[in-house]
Amino acid sequence: MGAADVVPGVSGGTIALITGIYETLINSINSFSFGLIQVWKSSGIIAVFKKVNGPFLAALLAGVLTSIFSISKVLTYLLSEQTVSAWSFFFGLVIASTSVVSKEIKKWNWSTISLLLTGIILAYFITQFTPAEESNSLIYLFFSGAIAICAMILPGISGSFILIILGSYESVLNAVDERNFKVILVVALGCIFGILSFARVLKFLFRKFRAQTMATMLGFIIGSLVKIWPWKDLNQKNIYNLEQIQDLEYAVGFCLVGFLAVILVERIGRSTTNKV
Repeated sequence: MGAADVVPGVSGGTIALITGIYETLINSINSFSFGLIQVWKSSGIIAVFKKVNGPFLAALLAGVLTSIFSISKVLTYLLSEQTVSAWSFFFGLVIASTSVVSKEIKKWNWSTISLLLTGIILAYFITQFTPAEESNSLIYLFFSGAIAICAMILPGISGSFILIILGSYESVLNAVDERNFKVILVVALGCIFGILSFARVLKFLFRKFRAQTMATMLGFIIGSLVKIWPWKDLNQKNIYNLEQIQDLEYAVGFCLVGFLAVILVERIGRSTTNKV
């Protein structure tokens, strides 16, 4: 999830969904409330830790942070020096995730189909927005974090791309690379504010309108494919030269690797869930 959230166009929420931890994540986030103060007073901090599904959240957060701090530079290099191969891998990953998510929709009807199309259209138009100019204002970065985290937990909507649209991506990425903990803390507080608010909405939607919610998320994933198309930045008249033909071979290979990686991860996630 951490690696996915660093890449503009790929959603950490998609990774959570295909690994089978998405609803557990949403429910764990929703367990945070003022009622925990009473639990702490009556039963202690260990009881609070168990109440919020602490072992799950701690393991997940550790993995996300480790990935963000260790892989961000590698991903930056790959996206600039091995552009077609890197985006092909992510394209294959997202293509496979559409198959995984579609399995969660047990019955198709007019509402799920219409919401699928709505999700596709919304995601497409979001990817076409013109990025704003970069802003280093701490207040602006706080609200950027709050908005981006909502996108990060939505499959198909890239939190990193939302940061680009808001003009905050470079500021946040530089803060991570330079260990600017002042900026990191402000963005993190914005993320906490945003995720605690938005997770409650998602929990309600999953409880009352599960099929419709999954159909909308599937639409978001499909609509986001245009953002991660491997040749999106190439001039049309250069597509058919020898170099691009060679790139096509790499693209197909890495796309297949991404596709198979999702299938493998999804099967591991299901087997782990079944054992639990």
